[in-house]
Amino acid sequence: MITIMQYKGGGREAIFGSLELGPNVSTAVAEIIEAVRTQGDAALYRYTELFDGAKLLSLKVSDQELAEARAAVAPRLIRVMEEAARNIKAFHRQQLRGSFILDPRPGVTSGQKIVPIQRVGLYVPGGTAAYPSSVLMNAIPARIAGCREIVMVTPPGKDGKINPAILAAAGVAGLDTIYKLGGAQAVAALAYGTQTIERVNKIVGPGNAYVAEAKRQVFGQVAIDMIAGPSEILIIADGTSEARHLAADLLSQAEHDKLATALLITPDAALAVQVQLELERQLALLPRQEIARASIESRGRIILVKGLEEAMALSNDIAPEHLELQVDQPFDWLPKVQNAGSVFLGRHCPEAMGDYYAGANHTLPTGGTAKFSSPLSVDDFVKKIQFCYYTQEALRREGDDVAYFAGQEGLDAHAKSVLCRLEEVSL
Repeated sequence: MITIMQYKGGGREAIFGSLELGPNVSTAVAEIIEAVRTQGDAALYRYTELFDGAKLLSLKVSDQELAEARAAVAPRLIRVMEEAARNIKAFHRQQLRGSFILDPRPGVTSGQKIVPIQRVGLYVPGGTAAYPSSVLMNAIPARIAGCREIVMVTPPGKDGKINPAILAAAGVAGLDTIYKLGGAQAVAALAYGTQTIERVNKIVGPGNAYVAEAKRQVFGQVAIDMIAGPSEILIIADGTSEARHLAADLLSQAEHDKLATALLITPDAALAVQVQLELERQLALLPRQEIARASIESRGRIILVKGLEEAMALSNDIAPEHLELQVDQPFDWLPKVQNAGSVFLGRHCPEAMGDYYAGANHTLPTGGTAKFSSPLSVDDFVKKIQFCYYTQEALRREGDDVAYFAGQEGLDAHAKSVLCRLEEVSL
């Protein structure tokens, strides 16, 4: 049963200090990465058989497999994914930014050009559930950004095949380079390259603790989007919210992972008890009951506060991945949200709408990192190159100040590179 607690201050630490941490996988991941870096494809085949139980003949998904997957998927799922893709495209096109050129002073030009990252790797989770929605959420922003090459990795089943819905989603997103590969070994292959897989410039996408740790360890060799931890939901609810809705929304994240976090903050003690009982009723009917119950009992909390202002302050300190505002006039509270990955407003917008269909991205910062990071976006798939230009006259006008500034930092060669052009010194 979920714990109900009275909040007595202390912010995020008071809520999460007693929660168990995920497994320490650092050493195991380092060994996997080194094996892939030095042994290439041989290590990938070996780890895929060891961890996924699949003995592969080829790492790459064939055109025939892509066609068979599309044919095996229900037409309605294809239609829904295509509509979701349109919504995701519409949202992410608004994130595109253009290059610019400034002429701030006579003879001086400066600017910035936006350049797509040339080659990116998308990690799509497998394991206890298949996530075709993650294919769309990762691939579409990369497409909109203009990335030249996009490759996808996702773990196979024991039969050596990828879930057909994932491959069908790849088709909807326009991806055709897909590898049957998961876990830390997939991240290592993308980062260092093997005989079959060309190294990428950036790796994006969520995964389990091994994937997250592998991304951490290869960062610097390649770029990454974020270190994604277990799923989180935080709901702020007033006394007029429906207990069955709140329970269902908490379970929507709890069913992801035994380490997922589901929090409800409310000033209404009666509602807290109703949700506690409703969770037990719904858990008994849930196919993924074992996973969800472990999450709810070990990492779930219903937190009683004095009022919605205190609830909002606590939420901003926790900085949740998903924040639901199930309150009257939710748009009045939106300006008070300072730290959250994605916000769901009102009583008719469960977090699942954003996971699949609304258009906003569902790859979000976790573990409190929403205090300084953002959802996956088109920005993750571009880089910026800046430039400047001076005429001779502009250099003469401003160069002496620049040389003085460099001299104050003790960098004489910097100063002389300007002064020699002003013909005031010779090298």
